[in-house]
Amino acid sequence: MADSAIKNASIALYHYLCQNIVGTEEHVKTLRLMNNVRDNLQSNNMLTLITSGSFGEGLQMRGSDLDIMAVWNQINICEDTPIYFNAEKVYFTMEMEDTQPGFTKLRLVHGYVPSILTYCDEIDRGYYFSNFSFKQRSFCGSLSTIHGPCISDENGICDLAYCLNSKLWIMPAKLWITRSNNSWPRHDLKQDIVKHGVLFVPVGMKGSTQEELEWRISFSVGEKLLIYSFTHTQLLCYALLKVLLKDVIALDIDCKELLCSYFMKTILFWICEELPLSIWKPENLISCYMRCFRRLIYCVECAFCPHYFIPENNLFGNKIHGKAQKLLLNRLYILNSYGWQCILLSDQISIRNALPSDISKETSYSYASSVERLLNSFVFDGEFLCSTFNFNLFKKCIYNVLSNKSSKIKYLCIYYLSKFCCKSEQFLSLEDTSSNKSIYKKYNTYISTLLLNTRHDAVTGWLTLASFFYKRKQYNTALRIIQYSLLKCTPEKLYYDMQFSDIHYELFDLHVFRNMHTVQLWTFLLLDLMCIDNSSLHPDELQMEEKQFIPPILYAHFLRFLCHYHLKNSRQCLDSIMDLQLTIEENYFIQSDDFKALSYNILGIGFQMLGDKEAARQSFMQSIKL
Repeated sequence: MADSAIKNASIALYHYLCQNIVGTEEHVKTLRLMNNVRDNLQSNNMLTLITSGSFGEGLQMRGSDLDIMAVWNQINICEDTPIYFNAEKVYFTMEMEDTQPGFTKLRLVHGYVPSILTYCDEIDRGYYFSNFSFKQRSFCGSLSTIHGPCISDENGICDLAYCLNSKLWIMPAKLWITRSNNSWPRHDLKQDIVKHGVLFVPVGMKGSTQEELEWRISFSVGEKLLIYSFTHTQLLCYALLKVLLKDVIALDIDCKELLCSYFMKTILFWICEELPLSIWKPENLISCYMRCFRRLIYCVECAFCPHYFIPENNLFGNKIHGKAQKLLLNRLYILNSYGWQCILLSDQISIRNALPSDISKETSYSYASSVERLLNSFVFDGEFLCSTFNFNLFKKCIYNVLSNKSSKIKYLCIYYLSKFCCKSEQFLSLEDTSSNKSIYKKYNTYISTLLLNTRHDAVTGWLTLASFFYKRKQYNTALRIIQYSLLKCTPEKLYYDMQFSDIHYELFDLHVFRNMHTVQLWTFLLLDLMCIDNSSLHPDELQMEEKQFIPPILYAHFLRFLCHYHLKNSRQCLDSIMDLQLTIEENYFIQSDDFKALSYNILGIGFQMLGDKEAARQSFMQSIKL
């Protein structure tokens, strides 16, 4: 009877996680595909970009940040084995004699050029790559905080790790290839992982006398491929371990910094290798989760957690011992006394919601839930991609759209292509007086490019096109496009950080939407944010010192006001400013006080242009207050 109850609870928990925490198997595949397409588009001969961490693994969970690894392709790492040198590349050799397992020093053996020597420390006539110098020279834009091997932004939203690679598998991990196991990982998967080689990230063993010269050996690509091979039950077990860590164990201030997600992932890898794949079924989710949890307790008791690829490397190192070990064990013992229900201590999982009596009703919303979870991923992901815009990415996108056989990849490339075209002013210019024919040709190219920009959401591309005509003083043309855009701003539309209503769940249950790829759906239903900066495409009246994002409906009303203002249409001008004010007061598609504050500032600019100084002052004061 007890076993039956546990199995029923496992199935209910499985569906709850699919619905609320992780998403369905199809959702995870879409997220991974999105990441892989973006990585492919951004990579070039100099750098290979890899989305790593939870997001790269297909897990979009609360508190997850964006982890990117950027591999320097012009530097290769080799062991003592013979290697064919490419004279144009730089080579370092590994020296591990006086380093802890899992770490190495890198000595320069080929490529004595001044630029590379600035990263090196000279010791006994040898040049050793300094991880500290490497990170210091990698600062870029808002990423200016060193966080372990990464450089991060102030808010910790994005971690970027520049790293090096060895295209050959290394000796310390040789035994992993032939290590006996049940059915996971498969032989072909192991061979694929070996072909990808290993990475080296710029961080040394904490407390080592040579910490700034050591590099940690990373198997991030291999680990990502291992997680890609998981059944959905294995992935949900991984998610449960992460929830347990972040929402339960870390609540104890004495334990907060002792464990990390990587330890949980490592323990899960060992368990997956030991158990047959047939065990990993929805009805066994709780028993598999508890097996991992008890293995964690055992590792803490022994103060030893072996690295999955290099078992000699104790991940707990000098971290879990003495008083810290006792405090952590005490916390884990208390949680273990709750049994599997310790996971219900997380505020993400409540007894009422985690154990629904009507599972079929929960699963009927799976498509809508997947759309809801992907909404924020696509908006944020597209903005990150646009920030690294260059013309080569644009051409690569076009090539993928024309040559790829996969419809899903084509749609994703069209989405990113459309996002690229938001930045079209970076590679198109109308400031050419060489001939009228030349201007006409560039004008048509500009229009065509802006039309490509209409494929990532329902309205922002059209509003950008309207902005173009406004800047060209073609106000009536701009007004027609603005009116078309405003007609699309209807209540069922999706926008960033929104909460879905019952209407949305019913909407996505319609056959027509269920058959759409997510990117197709965005062109019908998504209201992306308008990005306002010092671009030549945006009205002079809206030039901002810093880049700002505003809801598109606000931009549309203000742009319509500007057009009527310059056409001297007094009545329509006043109607437009009133529509803008009503939109703000009704919070129509305005998600936060930040957006509302910016909206009142824009409203104040409008009143100021009309000469209504009192209304302008009140709007500006309301903006400051918010």
